[in-house]
Amino acid sequence: MITVDIMAGVLWLAVTAYALLGGADFGGGFWDLTAGDPDKGAPIRARIEHSIGPVWEANHVWLIFVLVVLWTAFPAGFASVASTFYIPLTFAAFGIILRGSGFAFRKLAGTVSSQRFFGATFALSSILTPFFLGAVAGGIASGRVPVGIERGAIFTSWINPTSILGGILAVATCAWLAATYLTVDSMRSGEQDLAEAFRKRALYSGVFLGVMTILGIGVLDYDAHILFEGLITKALPLVIISILAGLISMALLWKRSYKLVRQFGALAIVAIIWGWGVGQFPKILVGGPTLAQVAAPPVVLHAMLWSVVIGGLFLIPSLGYLFFLFNSLSRESKDSNRQSLSH
Repeated sequence: MITVDIMAGVLWLAVTAYALLGGADFGGGFWDLTAGDPDKGAPIRARIEHSIGPVWEANHVWLIFVLVVLWTAFPAGFASVASTFYIPLTFAAFGIILRGSGFAFRKLAGTVSSQRFFGATFALSSILTPFFLGAVAGGIASGRVPVGIERGAIFTSWINPTSILGGILAVATCAWLAATYLTVDSMRSGEQDLAEAFRKRALYSGVFLGVMTILGIGVLDYDAHILFEGLITKALPLVIISILAGLISMALLWKRSYKLVRQFGALAIVAIIWGWGVGQFPKILVGGPTLAQVAAPPVVLHAMLWSVVIGGLFLIPSLGYLFFLFNSLSRESKDSNRQSLSH
């Protein structure tokens, strides 16, 4: 039982990492799409490309990790989710592929029309992919995934009030995280005008996210009542932390105090994700079996746990070093900009 809970915690940590890192990458695509015409939007698109370029592929490690852990540690849960949501998951997979292709080929395109085509592919896929992933989350949260292969409704499982809410919240969350991160990146590089542009986008998207969250309370009460009860009882402290952290992050943006704005923004997302997990714990599927009932045999769980520990000794430092190098390059770029201005 302890190993089952540990593996569930590892799975949720990976979901959290993907939401914070991969989600911000998707949000970058949202702001790329809405940046404006090629001339007006060029500085914004350049900053987005510079910020996500070194790390956007690395962040998909967490999605792969989530799928592998779910498949190996909780095979019945994986089979139920995959067979119920094969349509939106297929759309999400194609979105990830098209997004990566558009992002890579846009820089290599030789004509303006080709650049626009690949840029639009990157941007639109960055919106559709988190929407479909959010729709899947909504279907799970509302208890529309029965245990077993091909037992769930292939359409109403992800076309329903909670799934639509989940898709909208996923896109809005990605946009808000990206704008918040990009505000700080722009300031760190000495780009005051871009920082102000992204600050406004972060404020607008944060207000929209807050409004949709408030409206979503009624949706959850009506369409996902089991999870709603869990959120207002055992997960209530995490919900409160998420609300307070989000408000603090918005206040820091409003005051142009950027030192801790990303940290509080990330805390708001982390708290609500873990609130969802605590709200339905120990169920892996809302209204369905417990984690222990769909877990793999103990020998598989122990082998998986040791694999995670050993792999983490290589993965975590490598990713940490990647982000360290990226931050160092950003600081050097800021110093170069200052020197150029002084001359």
